[in-house]
Amino acid sequence: MRLHRLDITAFGPFGRAQSVDFDALSTAGLFLLHGPTGAGKTSVLDAVCYALYGSVPGARQGGQGTHLRSDHAEPGTRTEVRLELTVAGRRLEITRQPPWERPKKRGTGTTLDKAQTWLREYDAVHGTWKDLSRSHQEIGEEITQLLGMSREQFCQVVLLPQGDFARFLRADAEARGKLLGRLFDTQRFADVEKRLAERRRATEARVREGDTALLADAHRMQQAAGDAMELPGLAPGDPGLAVAVLAEAAVARSTARERLTVAHCGLTAAESAHTRAQEALAEARELARLQHRFTEAQDRAARLAERAGEYEETRARMERGRKAETVAPALELREDAENAHRRAAQAEADARRALPGDQADSGGPGLAAAARRAAEELGSLASARRAEHRLTELLTERAGLDREERADEDTAREADAWLDGWEAARAALQARIDAAQEAASRAESLAARRDPARRRLDAARRRDRLVSDVAAAERQALDSGQRAQKLRGAWLDLKEQRLTGIAAELAAHLTDGAPCAVCGATEHPAPARKDAGHVDRDAEQHAFDAHQEAERAHATHERRTTELRAALDAVTAEAGDTPADHIAAEVSELEREFEQARRDASTLHAAHEELRRAEAEREQRLQARQRSAVRAAARLTRRDTLDREQGTLEAELTRARGTAESVAARAAQLERLAAVLTEAADAARTAEEAAVRLKDADARLADAAYRAGFDTPAAAAGALLDPATHRALQHRLDERQSEESAVRAVLAEPETVAASRQAPADLVAATEGAADAERRLREAASARDEAARRTTELDRLSARAEDGARRLAPLREEYDRVARLAALAAGTSADNERRMRLESYVLAARLEQVAAAATARLRLMSAGRYTLVHSDDRSGRGRSGLGLHVVDAWTGRERDTATLSGGETFFASLALALGLADVVTDEAGGVRLDTLFIDEGFGSLDDQTLDEVLDVLDSLRERDRSVGIVSHVGDLRRRIHAQLEVVKDRTGSSLRRRGV
Repeated sequence: MRLHRLDITAFGPFGRAQSVDFDALSTAGLFLLHGPTGAGKTSVLDAVCYALYGSVPGARQGGQGTHLRSDHAEPGTRTEVRLELTVAGRRLEITRQPPWERPKKRGTGTTLDKAQTWLREYDAVHGTWKDLSRSHQEIGEEITQLLGMSREQFCQVVLLPQGDFARFLRADAEARGKLLGRLFDTQRFADVEKRLAERRRATEARVREGDTALLADAHRMQQAAGDAMELPGLAPGDPGLAVAVLAEAAVARSTARERLTVAHCGLTAAESAHTRAQEALAEARELARLQHRFTEAQDRAARLAERAGEYEETRARMERGRKAETVAPALELREDAENAHRRAAQAEADARRALPGDQADSGGPGLAAAARRAAEELGSLASARRAEHRLTELLTERAGLDREERADEDTAREADAWLDGWEAARAALQARIDAAQEAASRAESLAARRDPARRRLDAARRRDRLVSDVAAAERQALDSGQRAQKLRGAWLDLKEQRLTGIAAELAAHLTDGAPCAVCGATEHPAPARKDAGHVDRDAEQHAFDAHQEAERAHATHERRTTELRAALDAVTAEAGDTPADHIAAEVSELEREFEQARRDASTLHAAHEELRRAEAEREQRLQARQRSAVRAAARLTRRDTLDREQGTLEAELTRARGTAESVAARAAQLERLAAVLTEAADAARTAEEAAVRLKDADARLADAAYRAGFDTPAAAAGALLDPATHRALQHRLDERQSEESAVRAVLAEPETVAASRQAPADLVAATEGAADAERRLREAASARDEAARRTTELDRLSARAEDGARRLAPLREEYDRVARLAALAAGTSADNERRMRLESYVLAARLEQVAAAATARLRLMSAGRYTLVHSDDRSGRGRSGLGLHVVDAWTGRERDTATLSGGETFFASLALALGLADVVTDEAGGVRLDTLFIDEGFGSLDDQTLDEVLDVLDSLRERDRSVGIVSHVGDLRRRIHAQLEVVKDRTGSSLRRRGV
């Protein structure tokens, strides 16, 4: 049995879904399940036990599973445990859900859901899971049969919870015999001789198959090695085939490595020649580059000499431009002054055209005085403008009161119309509510009748099936009874015939001179002779055995018939005599009426909500009608106040606006006049100031041109260079200087001058030499790669052949062992001194194996002090041959295991458990236990003993077995890297994997 994965939801202290990947933990062989006290370490083992057997160990089981639910789980999350495991070569998935008090879907309170169980098997061919059963009883029987253990036995052998396995250590012979009998399935040993013979033939076939595979690898090695290997002249199954193949493979590998060494040397020589050719090519290319560089520099020097006059002319123009740059600020200042004077004169002319006729010829001071007078008159109109704005607001408010009055009248009319139909609408809604409530009551009544009807229908269907089963069982019992009577008659006939011819059977043993066993005479003149139809003892015994077997079969059929009749009576009492189809029709009618009532009742909530909304709307309409009446009274008062204020404002505005249409129009006239006068005064003052600045700029420009060496300002302006022209001329000068410097530097380089004096470089010859060296290098590399490929292939095939030979060696040993065992079980071997069948030794032999296997680990754990031995002594009136004693090497005495101390009892129990698991695993007919758990007990060990115990547990990886240690001992977290940590907090515990 191997555990793969465990999924836990709302179980024990785990409020949320948790998963345990046992495959990942088992890779280390030994893993630790740890966490603080109360976090839920034992609950993980409880989940494994619950998934397998539907219950948890010891006192933690009770309440029909309802107590297994986590108090930290959400109300809507159901408790579930899912376990995936492999047992008896089958990969299974078990899912269990205990009873659950879940919240009701409608209304308040909770309802109890029954426990559920699923069993699925993985179909490796199609890669899918196949459903096997949903029955608690069937799944329980299937798992118990596959494991071969009850829940209590499973907890002792696999879970080892908190030292409970010590009870097995102290158990009496009868209790041990029951557990060992279930684990080793002793009933199957009746066929052991036949099975051993079949296994012998199968092992022989596997040996031949392994030899065939080894020869196939030898053929592949011959192909890879070419002429360096010869095949041995042996056939599959011949002795020494593996040795011969491996020897030839070793010779082929040695030859291939020698050829690889030669290829390596050739490659090294080719690489050296290639390097020299590349260096020669690089030197030729460098010489050609220097010679070309010297020739190119000479050509550039000649071109510079040809353009010397153009360079001087450009340099002179740049000098005049630099002098003109000193006059540029004065030129820019004079140009700016001229532009400013022109703009000021134009602005003054534009401003004067907008003046009234009586102000068109006034000077700047007169225009400024007129602007001040217009601004003073404009300020006096501010009060009138506020009154005009208030009058506009008053008229707007009056219009709003009119709109509000019309809206209130519309609201009142609509509310009156709706309230007139209120009573009729309310009555209709109440009728809908009453109908829905009546449908809900009817649905509850129908639901109560539906479940008993379903159970009655199931009972009727089981009754119909049992009727046919009872009839078939009665026929089978009648047939078996007739056959038993017939065989009894045949046996009695044979017995009578044997008694009739018994004289001949006794006469066969008479000897002359020896007394007769019947009469005592020493002479036998006419002994009886066997006729052709004589019946001997074997024939009679064979007939008697056939008769007894037929009687047992008849008794079995009778018991089955009785059981089926009892089951038929039980279901008939529940279902009655009504046909199943009539009951099915009644159930169908109940289902239809229930669904109709449930649909009708589902409208209750919607009807209540619609009535509530209608009542709320009625209240809103009544309040809206009342608010409209209040607003109407307030509007009458406000209209009187607005009429009085309107008369006062209109009188004030008539006085202020004069001849204008309004105060705003009069204010706009004054604003425009003041703006025009102010603008004209500013323009006149600006024009006078611009004329003064222009005259001063002309004087400064003439002085700057004279100082720079120009006769006139116009000459200075002509010599001035724009930025683009200046950059272009400077770029030409810089390029000339850079080119001269570069040419001088190249012509002065010693290596370039030296290269120009040598003969021209021969690049063609150097390139051809490098290409030839490259080709030889590729050929050498290909030869080396081919030799390496042959060597690698031979190494791979040799390793596979050696691995096959190693795997084949145990098969040959197994074949010899199975052949000896087959002869021993059949009683034909000389080693079977007592010539007894295997069944009589099974339990005692297995217990000896358990003790021996346990001793191998117990001696390591106890530093060689203790040894478990099997005892043949009887334990009172119990079974003999199942006693267990411990031999103390320090005292040399054998004593009862009950005398061990607490820590000694722990590791002795652990050694016995591991030994039992080893023997069960090795037993062909037993249950393989690949996963074990040890819950606590390590705290009673000192450091040295703890190291020895952990070394023993860690060695189990060699048998592909994993051991989980459940403990909160802190030192184990340092010693064991693969860990499954249980973390607890206020929201419940969770699982965390470490080290894997």
